Amino acid sequence: MYNISGCTFNGGAVSKIMNLVSNQSSGLQPGRSNFSNKRVLLVDDESDITTSFKIGLEQYGFTVSVYNDPRLALSEFKAGLHDLLLVDIRMPGMTGLELYQKIKQIDGNIEVCFITAFEEYYGQLSAAFPNVDLEKCYILKPIKILDLAKKINTILN
Repeated sequence: MYNISGCTFNGGAVSKIMNLVSNQSSGLQPGRSNFSNKRVLLVDDESDITTSFKIGLEQYGFTVSVYNDPRLALSEFKAGLHDLLLVDIRMPGMTGLELYQKIKQIDGNIEVCFITAFEEYYGQLSAAFPNVDLEKCYILKPIKILDLAKKINTILN
């Protein structure tokens, strides 16, 4: 068992994640700072997801802070520390929509990307946040790490 940023996972998961990252066929290379200086706040109640995304995105040069509890993420959030909030929509205690609204009040400059395994949230999001470009920032799980890194980079540039 391993523990990274409060997330516990088994060695087999790490091996699969690293293979996924290193086997991407593109000009981007894991281990290089392809997207350096981009700071991501990742909030998802599933520790396997946050661990996978953190390890994978850091391989491409992102700095990733992880929370599995949206209330804790909100209580520790400070304006200006992150460029992007990557947040699951459906979480216990507080939805990703509620978390985004509260964080946006604290830091009006932070970008957002919603991640979910459920396609039906698209309409709800577009109605609640008409100024958010969901074509860029609505991500369905599962997603390859390289595709996630590219999406995040597009949003932040």
